[in-house]
Amino acid sequence: MERKHIIVGTAGHIDHGKTSLVRALTGIDTDRWEEEKRRGITIDLGFAHLDLSDDLRLGFVDVPGHERFVKNMLAGAGGIDLLLLAVAADESLMPQTREHFDICRLLGIRRGIVVLTKADLADDDMVELVKLEVEESVAGSFLESAPTVAVSAQTGAGLQELRAMLLEAGRAVEPKRAGGFARLPIDRVFSMKGFGTVVTGTLTSGRLRADAEVEVQPGGDRARVRSIQVHGEKSGAAVAGQRTAINLSGAGKADLRRGLTLVEPGLFRSTRQFDAHLELLPSAKPLKHGAPVHLHIGTAETVGRVYLLEREAGQPAPAPGSAAFVQLRLDEDVLALPGDRFILRQFSPLVTIGGGIVLDPLAARHRLKDNWRPLLEALHTGSGADKLAQLCAQYPYGVGAEELVARSGRTADELAAAAGRTPGVVVIRRNPLLLASQGAVAQAGQRVLDALAAFHEKNPLRPGAPLEAVRSSELGPAPEAFATYLVDKLVSAKKVQIDGELARLAGRRIVMQADEREAREKMLRAFENAALQTPALKEFLPTLNIDAARCRSILQTLLREGLLLKVTNDLVFHSGAVAGLRRSLAPLRGKEISVPEFKELAGVSRKYAIPLLEYFDKQKVTRRSGNTRTVL
Repeated sequence: MERKHIIVGTAGHIDHGKTSLVRALTGIDTDRWEEEKRRGITIDLGFAHLDLSDDLRLGFVDVPGHERFVKNMLAGAGGIDLLLLAVAADESLMPQTREHFDICRLLGIRRGIVVLTKADLADDDMVELVKLEVEESVAGSFLESAPTVAVSAQTGAGLQELRAMLLEAGRAVEPKRAGGFARLPIDRVFSMKGFGTVVTGTLTSGRLRADAEVEVQPGGDRARVRSIQVHGEKSGAAVAGQRTAINLSGAGKADLRRGLTLVEPGLFRSTRQFDAHLELLPSAKPLKHGAPVHLHIGTAETVGRVYLLEREAGQPAPAPGSAAFVQLRLDEDVLALPGDRFILRQFSPLVTIGGGIVLDPLAARHRLKDNWRPLLEALHTGSGADKLAQLCAQYPYGVGAEELVARSGRTADELAAAAGRTPGVVVIRRNPLLLASQGAVAQAGQRVLDALAAFHEKNPLRPGAPLEAVRSSELGPAPEAFATYLVDKLVSAKKVQIDGELARLAGRRIVMQADEREAREKMLRAFENAALQTPALKEFLPTLNIDAARCRSILQTLLREGLLLKVTNDLVFHSGAVAGLRRSLAPLRGKEISVPEFKELAGVSRKYAIPLLEYFDKQKVTRRSGNTRTVL
């Protein structure tokens, strides 16, 4: 039977018996520091575990209750699946009880048990009164229908009942995502003699194996997993939901700290700016645009400023107890993925003011006229298809798997599968994945059509625009696969025709005006009359008294039609004259001809004879051998 792993976290005011409760349940003292034992208070995170059944193992995270150590509490609260809200039966609710509860609610914890501790110090009436106060305080929250039990860590009263509640609640908890990317926020770093650097944390998703390469974010340094322990036992792998100790090679203790995260290499990017949906606590003061705040996300803490997107769009600032879309701009990099929960605390004094959920971890800085709402609303409440469609719509030339994975937190395989079911999303390429919105494809296609129409209007005598020039001007930043897909789509839709290296609007024909036809005939007669002694173009064309731009266009048209023949860059002959000379050479097939003999045959000077012979050599009409040619 595969064992389920969940994390149980404690919360509550200082000296309300959280550590004693965990010790009574597990037999493990979670206070690790000498100072904690001397002072009798929990200062930092403590850890324990309990096998409730063959199919359920609980990992406990015991948090400090003193207001000075809320930041340590926050470093351990992010991975909690099931909350034990500890309220001393002889004292009832206290300030840190309320703040811890607010934090856990804002972090999205969905299940919990209310534990009335120190029941041996209160009579039945007091226990019942405290129970009623707690029920009133948690009304409307995830703890509204949670079971409540009075216990005593000293006498053992209520512990068996609590274990039964833990078993039932633990089995009902939705397990963490074992099939996703491996991600372990670091909450402890230490060195062990004979082992080296060890980090610990709760594996929030995926699976980690011994000997796997990992990346440390923020920063991007690489290390290798030398060995793994789960709850003190060596293991070949760790799965989501387990408290895990990782012995690393390639990374020293000085390079690691609480707040960093181990992830699979090459997938994610740290950020100093992300869009989010923020919920303000009713007790918070009105939040000012650009207010400095302390951000807690995962095990990381940093400072930054919160910008109210509604305020930038001209809407009133969110009132306490309400919610809003915001952008967080931070002083330091953090690793944030869509769906990650965070807590905001006032810059000074340090009190919790709200929390929220990361929507877009790689958001750009918004301008006043930006229409950010469709994207953020889809990322907040939309379906998976809505989210993918809106993300793809942000990219005018499509988006690859690398960018989408970093911005969505979904695997490339998941994205590829979802794309096929998402209206408005086009799969340009599957390996490597490239997606685009139908809107982006349509807009890019229209730009190409507009560019070709403008080219035809400006160059009525040219059959088409160079395809590469159009792609470069209209689709410059686009991946090659996107540009190729778009051109193929326009051709298959019979909107564009490709002739060699030229592109033109489908059905486009060269239609000359009367004066253009007259100029064309004039130029053709002039070349025909000049025969094989046409002067160089730079000398000849000005003598025709045709507008220079029109003259060049007509020249190109006659060359494409084959009525004129370019022998060198500056020598062009009437094709009939060259064909006549070729016929004159036919009776000499198999014989040699010298340059003087060719000059006499063609009736031209050496100035024309040499270029014509070189042209015939390329056309395999003649073959040079020394100073003579053999007629083929």
